[in-house]
Amino acid sequence: MIYLIIVSIIWSLSFALIKGQLTSIDPFFVSFIRLLISFIIFLPFLRLKEINKKLIPHLLLIGAIQYGIMYLAYIYSYQYLQAFEIAILTIFTPIFIVIIIDVWNKNFISTNWIKAVLAIIGSAIIIYSDKITVGFWKGILLMQVSNFLFAFGQIYYKKIIKDESVKTQKQNFGIIFFGAVLVTAIFSLFSVDFNQISISLNQGLTLIYLGAVASGLSFFLWNVGATKVNEGNLAVFNNLKIPLGVLFSIIILSESVNILQLIIGFIIMIVAFLYNSKKHK
Repeated sequence: MIYLIIVSIIWSLSFALIKGQLTSIDPFFVSFIRLLISFIIFLPFLRLKEINKKLIPHLLLIGAIQYGIMYLAYIYSYQYLQAFEIAILTIFTPIFIVIIIDVWNKNFISTNWIKAVLAIIGSAIIIYSDKITVGFWKGILLMQVSNFLFAFGQIYYKKIIKDESVKTQKQNFGIIFFGAVLVTAIFSLFSVDFNQISISLNQGLTLIYLGAVASGLSFFLWNVGATKVNEGNLAVFNNLKIPLGVLFSIIILSESVNILQLIIGFIIMIVAFLYNSKKHK
């Protein structure tokens, strides 16, 4: 559980960093470089002889879906949305998690729905406004593609890994990030005008931080953490980054948001977490 808390805080800061530093760079290029750095971080841990060969196709698929295509959609949404809006739109990840779990298990009567809905209500309160911009609607589809793929990858990984050790999972992530790099490299090759790419020192440092820490280390800790909690808690933790992300957006980018709504929404998400903990004692 501590892994999920640490990563939620790291990701909360990432919303403002991406919006403040990287929106002038082609989003496909940003996705590729960020994941390439993540792959390099985990390359020293890669031991192909020690990896279950039957898992490799699954790990490549997870990398391509949960990180590769997901990131292409996620980073591109920053062209249309403010940082806090993107943070809020991730409220749909837990409901996708619940849907995927219930479809996978062929069980559509689940208390997980209650927990996920509570988490979504808490997050939705934060974004409520009668002045939603056109850019907001343009980014919705991209964000929902991103949310669904990130949710699917978490559940898929949780299902195939089961009782593997953390050491083994470090090796797995070399394969996972390779799959992500392949996908983003293909998109970048056919869509990015590399002659127009210009990166400042601050942007370069931001990319290194996001690739090494927010993507590399954090994705590893998140998926490991996901194997150690029940699906209800996983859904709630997927929304913990939202109020924190909004808070960092206010502080760093001076984006406007209703503080009272932020507090109320956060309280409801705490209730969702406590409800889930009680159900699983």
